Amino acid sequence: MPTAAPPAPLAPLAIKLHHAVTMADGEPPLIAVTGKESVPRESAPHSHPPGQLLGLFSGLLTVRTDAGAWTIPTTHAVWIPSSCTHAARSHGPFSGWAVYVAPERCAALPQQPCAITVSGLLREAVLRAAQWEVAPLDRARTQVAQVLLDEIATAPIDALGLSLPREPRLLRIASALIADPADARTLEQWAAWANLAPRTLSRRFAVETGMSLTAWRQRVRLLRSLELLAGGLPVTTVAFDLGYDNVSAFIALFRRTFGTTPGRYFAPGPAAI
Repeated sequence: MPTAAPPAPLAPLAIKLHHAVTMADGEPPLIAVTGKESVPRESAPHSHPPGQLLGLFSGLLTVRTDAGAWTIPTTHAVWIPSSCTHAARSHGPFSGWAVYVAPERCAALPQQPCAITVSGLLREAVLRAAQWEVAPLDRARTQVAQVLLDEIATAPIDALGLSLPREPRLLRIASALIADPADARTLEQWAAWANLAPRTLSRRFAVETGMSLTAWRQRVRLLRSLELLAGGLPVTTVAFDLGYDNVSAFIALFRRTFGTTPGRYFAPGPAAI
């Protein structure tokens, strides 16, 4: 019988990623990796004991968990706590980075998924850590790792997220709006569709998501606009596809939220958020 060919050896990045997602207590406090893709990528829902911070050098990324969704540009990162089920999808080509944090070090870090603002210090620490082999850290590298952990722990949490309600009828409404952000049904119409009293819908939606239904729908539209703009669609097309009555209203809301216009958001140079 012919002998089966031995499996191809793993590339260095694959080896490092294997160590990262299987790291246990007592190993290096964190493992950082960088990578890039020329085509969009999407991961199936999964979890791992290490916590994970996902960020970008270029492109746009959406991360989803059972608690909500975050669409982030290069100025932000998403923190995923230990053993939290998540999935990620890029929108076009991207270059990014990830930091995997040992489970024992996650106790001092946020216990819920969140988006954080990436400081220059955090980005520099990631770049340094990404150059390390998987091995015990010397004193200098231990100091850099601690700076990185401190930055995750103290970084400002940003409102780029979208909390999902858990009550089935509310989740049904939320899912419908995510599928079609341009849906212009009123609160009363949504309440009738979900077999809820309007006042009950208004009250419970705010309690479960921290936002009114109107504000939540606007957040869905803004996050979807980032995806569409990253795909190269013109601002006018994005505005009307998302249900805005006029382009000026979309641009004004976008500027209030992100600090710049949609036409300049993905322009070369530092993003203004």
